Amino acid sequence: MEEEINFIIDSTKEAMDSAYGHLIKKFINIRAGKASPSMVGSVMVDYYGSQTPITQVANVSTPDGMTITIQPWERTLIPEIERGIHAANLGFNPMNNGESIIINVPPLTEERRIELAKQAKAEAEDTKVGVRNDRKSANSEIKKLDISEDLKKNLEIDIQTMTDTNIKKIDGILEVKEREIMTV
Repeated sequence: MEEEINFIIDSTKEAMDSAYGHLIKKFINIRAGKASPSMVGSVMVDYYGSQTPITQVANVSTPDGMTITIQPWERTLIPEIERGIHAANLGFNPMNNGESIIINVPPLTEERRIELAKQAKAEAEDTKVGVRNDRKSANSEIKKLDISEDLKKNLEIDIQTMTDTNIKKIDGILEVKEREIMTV
């Protein structure tokens, strides 16, 4: 019986942690005005017939807060990298100087900042819903157990505490991301 209880608690904690980790990855893709190599992390390049992440065919760096520089390991890949950037639909206009690709990251307009903040808030809400669904399924598993009502109540309290902790973490990271987005 104790194994079942530990399994429910552990799997719920793992699911909630996974939801939080997924939110962090989503937030990385929401740009906050300054250039970052992660902005082109989703770009795939046709490398001798197979789709390869840009980071595996080039060095991606940010010499300053408004520029991304992509230095391919093979010059012949420059047109493929440009195609990959356009195909990823990131809203960037890559410039080719013959040896590398330079992307100037335009500053965000106030309207775009508000839109990105809303997007971040929606992602956070989706994650909270996921955490609450994890709580719901854990509680339904607890109800199925053949244990005393007091133990069931205590387990439900533990699950609720775990849920509250994760919701606070989500709210905290959302607040940081919104501040980052809205800072000019």
